[in-house]
Amino acid sequence: VQLQASGGGLVQAGESLRLSCAAPGTILDIAIMSWYRQPPGNQRELVTTQTNGRSTWYWYADSVKGRFTISSDNAKNMVYLQMNSVKTEDTGVYFCNIVAGGRHYWGQGTLVTVSS
Repeated sequence: VQLQASGGGLVQAGESLRLSCAAPGTILDIAIMSWYRQPPGNQRELVTTQTNGRSTWYWYADSVKGRFTISSDNAKNMVYLQMNSVKTEDTGVYFCNIVAGGRHYWGQGTLVTVSS
């Protein structure tokens, strides 16, 4: 089972971009949703996480805090990443990750390129 990430592309610094991630309907009881990114020549890093439960908890990397927002549509099994005021250092392949039933599911990655 693989998630489908989309929405990447080429944007200029300061612009906005919205990434989407679709999870199959067979994945139930999603506990954690995250976006990771892998900059060129670097390791994959965690960008943001949303946990579901009695209350929703959010975490953002310092580098994106105040600019990126994770959200979800649980009825559609969709996860989104709204990227505002993008910077050249936001360039990389973005991956969505879902934890459900104790298992990790990954998307294939979508490339975001930010030009100056």
